[in-house]
Amino acid sequence: MSTSLRGAAARGARRPGLRIAVPALLLAGLLAFPGLLPDTPGHLGSLAETALPWFGAVVPVLLGWAALRRSVAGVAAALVPGVVWACVFLPGYLPGGDGARADFHVLTFNVGGDRTTPAEVARQVIATGADVVALEKVPASAVPAYERALGAVYPHHVTANTLGLWSRYPVRDTASLNLGGAWPHAVRALVGTPGGDTAVYAVRLPSVRVRADAGFAIEARDRSAAELAGRVRADPAARVVLLGDLNGSLRDRGLAPLARQLAAAQREAGRGPGFTWPAAFPLVRIDHVLLRGLTATASTVLPDHLGSDHRPVLTGLRGAGGAGGT
Repeated sequence: MSTSLRGAAARGARRPGLRIAVPALLLAGLLAFPGLLPDTPGHLGSLAETALPWFGAVVPVLLGWAALRRSVAGVAAALVPGVVWACVFLPGYLPGGDGARADFHVLTFNVGGDRTTPAEVARQVIATGADVVALEKVPASAVPAYERALGAVYPHHVTANTLGLWSRYPVRDTASLNLGGAWPHAVRALVGTPGGDTAVYAVRLPSVRVRADAGFAIEARDRSAAELAGRVRADPAARVVLLGDLNGSLRDRGLAPLARQLAAAQREAGRGPGFTWPAAFPLVRIDHVLLRGLTATASTVLPDHLGSDHRPVLTGLRGAGGAGGT
């Protein structure tokens, strides 16, 4: 065989490895540094950050490709994004929380759906043992029914439009917060919890959509998130709990103003990805419990059998300095 033919054969043998290495290294870079992906056009960066855990599904595809081509270099390259994915996401599957007893429990639940009823929702909520409950997307016409169904266990409450906050403990300094848009997107109350007076926010940020003409349409949500972050930053309460449907993953740069100043209960004390939406087969976590001045002892995504398109989240909390903080 001539030298030129041998060179061509060698280049052909190396090419499968190179063809696999390029997408593998790009994937590894995306997993490690998603913030470097441009957000234009169509808020592509935010969309990629929302779906980031699922990019790991590409790794087996790359490994299969390398195996079919019998490329050792391709296998090695495909393992790189696999290692990066494991470093980023596997810690979330380890047991969380410190095992301490919770001072109180909070629950957030978007009850939107054609089949939910106040009586059934109340029965499930009460069964969780939660002490403070945030319900989102409550039909305005159903608020009186929710008040009757929950009132015996949660005698203190505040509602605004589609939001409701119910508590076993006294509430005061209640306020409806207009974060922009057609309805109040948050209610705030100071709740006298065993962990100390705590500012509790029940939140439902504007919805997002993926549209052919606009890409990932998140502008309204991002504006409301930034406004809410400003309200929380200015809140004088030492302890803050934000409960609700933020219509986005905390990895999404659009929610960074909130994520930078509040701790995520799922990261502190949850296990696994904590996906909450859609309820039938959750693909992303958009329902959150965010904290300041409190520690999460456990955080669990509960099953929903009521017809909502979200799953509820139950979280145990204690004062950051220990039980009964002031």
